[in-house]
Amino acid sequence: MTIAAQPEFIRKTNVVEILVRSKLFWVFFLVFGFSYPIYRSLNRTLPPELPIIAQVPDFELISENGQRFGSKDLKGRVYLANFVFARCPSVCPKMLADLEKIQKRVRGTGKKVAIVTFTVDPEHDNEKVLFDLARKHKANPFTWTFLTGTDKDAMFKLYRDGFKVGVEKNPKDLFDIAHSEKIVLVDGENRVRGYYSFETNDVNKLMIDVGLLINRPATKE
Repeated sequence: MTIAAQPEFIRKTNVVEILVRSKLFWVFFLVFGFSYPIYRSLNRTLPPELPIIAQVPDFELISENGQRFGSKDLKGRVYLANFVFARCPSVCPKMLADLEKIQKRVRGTGKKVAIVTFTVDPEHDNEKVLFDLARKHKANPFTWTFLTGTDKDAMFKLYRDGFKVGVEKNPKDLFDIAHSEKIVLVDGENRVRGYYSFETNDVNKLMIDVGLLINRPATKE
């Protein structure tokens, strides 16, 4: 009996296989794979510079540790300024709790970023009160400083004229002090660059802007 020959199956090589087997293809692939990200980074359009809103005058106050602390200690550092008082019954506790979270987000920046909490009630908020407040909110003394002073009028002038935020004590209620609920972003030259609420989207925007400031040379006026 004669067995009929089976038809021979001829497998066609497709384009992908040809390319994969080609040394030239891999050379081009590696060159493009490494060079394109570099090209993108060199030709990336950076966000515009943050506006320079105000120049904060030099100041020196008293920290929660009883040490003199001021603008000279913050020179070259981006810092987040905010305003609270220890007896505040409403917004301040939440603001301070949110600042705890922000402190964790900036800890990877080392000494490039600071948080500075100014009291709007210096007649009550002495160093001991602020020390207890700082410990309550787990403030890292290398990052987060609480400040008070002995001249309330001078401090209020600094807040209003320097940081451009409102503050007013109610003469009818010793425990009522109207003050800003914003975070003020200040650059390493002690210039106000932005205002942010404690809402999630605003805090995320703040973190982006902090990154812009610490990774760019200072802009001269």
